[in-house]
Amino acid sequence: MKKTVMLLLAMLMATAGYAQFEKGKYYVGASFSGFNLSYSGAEKLNLGLDAQAGRMIADDWMLFGRLGYSHSGLDGASDTFSVGIGGRYYIIQNGLYLGVNARLVHANHNYNDLMPGIEVGYAFFVSRTVTIEPAVYYDQSFNNHSDYSKIGFRIGVGVYL
Repeated sequence: MKKTVMLLLAMLMATAGYAQFEKGKYYVGASFSGFNLSYSGAEKLNLGLDAQAGRMIADDWMLFGRLGYSHSGLDGASDTFSVGIGGRYYIIQNGLYLGVNARLVHANHNYNDLMPGIEVGYAFFVSRTVTIEPAVYYDQSFNNHSDYSKIGFRIGVGVYL
């Protein structure tokens, strides 16, 4: 009897996890980056906040839009705003994902850049719908690769509806 109950419980948990990455689900999230956890040649300190909203277009595939703000540097402080789109593919049903995105970045009224990026992250479910999402990312600058391309770490909170 114990084995049967444990088997049913395991099947229920597996089904509940899968339901979060199925077609038609909505996603809302926010993430923090920086705190000297990202590096580029031009910035010494970088604090950033991104907001995302998306939808699962197929099982394990999500498209999203992103708005972002970051404050950079102690020496030459600048504020950066960005808008972009992206996608995620959830590799396995435990929450591991690969992401790609493209952002239009505007800084200090004199700098614009198109920055494609990639990321690898994990959606750790703390409840049926809420996740903690750590990720490692790389953003490529088309204007000035050595100064504005960036590799870093971000942590976010996501809600799957």
